[in-house]
Amino acid sequence: MLRGFYTAASGMLAQQRRADVLSNNIANANTPGYKAEQDTLRAFPEMLLSYIEANQHGRVAQKEIGSLNTGAYVQELIPLYTQGDIRETNLPSDLALVEKEVPVFAETNVKGVLFYAVETTEGQIKYTRNGHFTLDPNGRLTLGGNTVLATTGQPIVINSPEYEIKADGQVYVDGEPTGQQIDVRFAEDVRILVREGNDLYRTADDTVLPSAVGNALINYELKQGYLENSNVDIAKSYTDLLTAYRSFEANQKVLQAYDRSMEKAVNEIGRVR
Repeated sequence: MLRGFYTAASGMLAQQRRADVLSNNIANANTPGYKAEQDTLRAFPEMLLSYIEANQHGRVAQKEIGSLNTGAYVQELIPLYTQGDIRETNLPSDLALVEKEVPVFAETNVKGVLFYAVETTEGQIKYTRNGHFTLDPNGRLTLGGNTVLATTGQPIVINSPEYEIKADGQVYVDGEPTGQQIDVRFAEDVRILVREGNDLYRTADDTVLPSAVGNALINYELKQGYLENSNVDIAKSYTDLLTAYRSFEANQKVLQAYDRSMEKAVNEIGRVR
């Protein structure tokens, strides 16, 4: 009975975690460049039950009863790095990073992903797909206070309202080239990426991602006045969320049934008359 109690409880915890992930995806459905998270459910390792008995000759024998599964859990969260839809905003500081050709990582057979490189106020290099940039009072191109980096590793500085950002990231001011080019970084193996808050990513070991600029195997373009939408499938997310709630309720009812059975066993069956 106790095994069933814990199995139902683990199912409730797993579905609660799924609901949290799906709710977060839905909340960020309108966040530019947001990559939806996917959860993977896994059963705890099965246990083989057996019992030992003595036969008529006094010999001890072990006999198998069968396998027992003790529940499920959310093993990991995997971001979905597919390209989101592109929408026009007509804001000159908005940039959409459009992937055209990105190599596939041979070990996992999963395509790599491109990012903008930004420097935080603490001097750390982070990565983002959110191209909803703004110009600060010093003319630096920023995202939430983090400065967008050029291929030289320096912040992009634009000191005029009349500027243009070409498809390759070259920055022109008043029709003249500034010698600055927006850097785009390449993550070959997406497993090394760790999601942080404020639409930022970092690498698990804090290594610096290589630049995609000049890489003959990578083809992309930047579109000024456009933004990349999140890749959240809002209809599917709502359906999966409803399924998670129903699964939670089903496990909850099983748990309540076990609780009533245990209460009866303690208060009625175990009563001494």
